[in-house]
Amino acid sequence: MELIQNIRCVRLDNPSSIFSFSPSKRHFSFSREFNKNPHVSFPNQPLPKPISCKISTEQDSFTINYLVHSCGLPLESAILTSQKVQFQSPERPDSVLALLRNHGFSRTQISSLVKKRPFLLLSSPTNTLLPKLDFFLSLGMSRPHLARTLSSDPTLLTRSLENQIVPSYDFLKTILRSDEKIVSAFKRTTWIFLEDHSKNLIPNLELLRKVGVPHSCISLLLTHFPEAMMENHEEFSENVEQVRKMGFDPNKSTFVLAVHALCGKCNKSIWERCFEVYKRWGWTKDDILSAFRKHPHCMMLSEKKIMKGMDFFVNKMGWPSKEIVHCPVILFLSLEKRIIPRCKVIQVLWSKGLIKKEISLNTVLLPVEKRFLERFVTKFEEEVPQLLSVYEGKVDPVGV
Repeated sequence: MELIQNIRCVRLDNPSSIFSFSPSKRHFSFSREFNKNPHVSFPNQPLPKPISCKISTEQDSFTINYLVHSCGLPLESAILTSQKVQFQSPERPDSVLALLRNHGFSRTQISSLVKKRPFLLLSSPTNTLLPKLDFFLSLGMSRPHLARTLSSDPTLLTRSLENQIVPSYDFLKTILRSDEKIVSAFKRTTWIFLEDHSKNLIPNLELLRKVGVPHSCISLLLTHFPEAMMENHEEFSENVEQVRKMGFDPNKSTFVLAVHALCGKCNKSIWERCFEVYKRWGWTKDDILSAFRKHPHCMMLSEKKIMKGMDFFVNKMGWPSKEIVHCPVILFLSLEKRIIPRCKVIQVLWSKGLIKKEISLNTVLLPVEKRFLERFVTKFEEEVPQLLSVYEGKVDPVGV
């Protein structure tokens, strides 16, 4: 591997003083050059940002080259990372990279993993890393998903299999009762295997049981939204109490979905933003809470998603905005793939007086496709032969 040669650095305390270093000679030389931008400069590869430089040995130079050429790190990141991990030969890191590639890690994922936990390059592939990878694969997790999850947060690879990972799995199995659900929770956050469960998770579980939430709903929350179950216990308790005061039934899944919608600063911020967006469309506080009780995650939609849906239903289709209060689930449907094609059919049937204007959104948008076609397309194929083509987007409804 070609080593970096003749590194030139600017003294950050005196930008006009430049020194160079040759790894082969291990010799520094200083010179005075006009340079207004204090940064480490490599031949033909100037760095855009000022960074401090500490490259003093041939080992440093080898490590940086390896991080760039074998791990895919940008040069600047490689220099900073080399201050955390160093090696003199490629044998150990090569074997680690080979293991990761064999388990489906892409170059980008390897680069991300190394940047976050560079010392993993010095781990034993056979004794340390492989048993952990094999453990998660044995649960039914696919290699692509495992690579994506661990490259996003490789902390778990630094923890003990026997003392941390397996005990966490055993605990989760008593609640979720299936590896499939454990894998689903793991995909959401690796911290389900990292956090001390006695700190928040167990107290939160006990609280839900105390207020009457059935095991199936607890399992639902932990499987799909484990980050909510690991929220600080005091804050979690406040959210549970708030959901109870809103009139949610602890026996129904909407109770735990509402708890999730209120958990964490981010979710609370989204909830407040959604509240203001719905108010713009004439909804009262009672309307918003009514929709929230029907489908709690309607308070977790993006502003863009809400606005596009409401604009279409109200301004293009003429439905009252409060009609959506009774079926907020329709805001989750695809505008292009489901809502618009079906509504084009309804517009044609309206124009020909074949159905009543007062038809509900639920009736139009919620049935499965087969049922919708039977009720609104096949039923009227004699009166409107082109109706199926309108639904499929092949014919403009205006000309029908």
